[in-house]
Amino acid sequence: MFTLREILERTACLELTVEEAEKLVRLQAVAELEGIARIDWGREYRKGVPEIILAENKTIEDTVKIAIKMFETNSRVIVSRCTPQHIEALEAAVPLGAVCQVNHRAKIVVIKKEKYTATSSGGRIGLFTAGTSDISVAEEAKVISEEMGCIVYTKYDLGVAGIHRLLEPLKELIIKDVDVLVVVAGREGALPSVIASMVDIPVIAVPTSNSYGFGEKGISTLMAMLQSCSLGIAVVNIDSGIAAGAVATLIANRVAKFRKIK
Repeated sequence: MFTLREILERTACLELTVEEAEKLVRLQAVAELEGIARIDWGREYRKGVPEIILAENKTIEDTVKIAIKMFETNSRVIVSRCTPQHIEALEAAVPLGAVCQVNHRAKIVVIKKEKYTATSSGGRIGLFTAGTSDISVAEEAKVISEEMGCIVYTKYDLGVAGIHRLLEPLKELIIKDVDVLVVVAGREGALPSVIASMVDIPVIAVPTSNSYGFGEKGISTLMAMLQSCSLGIAVVNIDSGIAAGAVATLIANRVAKFRKIK
């Protein structure tokens, strides 16, 4: 199967008729894999964010099959929420001419062709965590944003328990003129509200499940972020680093697009 770009190039060179190209585009939209998965080939072209394989609750065998099938017609495949067993199996299944990059903190595997590099979009994202225990969720956002061409500046362990730690890193990212901030926090979830009160940059708040007792598992964190009185905050679900990275990327890449035009 051709990629969308290859279909367009072959049509432009008159190697395909319009009718043939139309048929290939339709076939490309969704592919079925042995009755276990329907792969959305065109998602990255349609949405600006690639299809990401969620390994969580998938068998190792099914995860590897889907990843290798996607790699047949893609230069890169991203697999999230991997267990050590998923990672081991994916590393063993990497085809010739491909490399496997593993971010163990994010539990993400990226399989890509040896010469593949993400096209730089010029988008700039600032990424904060309140605590070290929030880094794994933040790294999910980082991987996705970088794979979509953004520059990501990370500043970790800056929570409100030691608010003085925040000021210099925040000043640095304001000087770098980042397009959007992703702020990851657990417990009382106060850091996004504090940051949003100090900047004119959109803030995406990510509650993590790093809380216990009353409002455990991120419930109190999510509620606090939704109740924030600082305007300019959008909130994603608990531990949803990938969702935050995707939204941040769409914002940053769109800003970068019009910055280049200007």
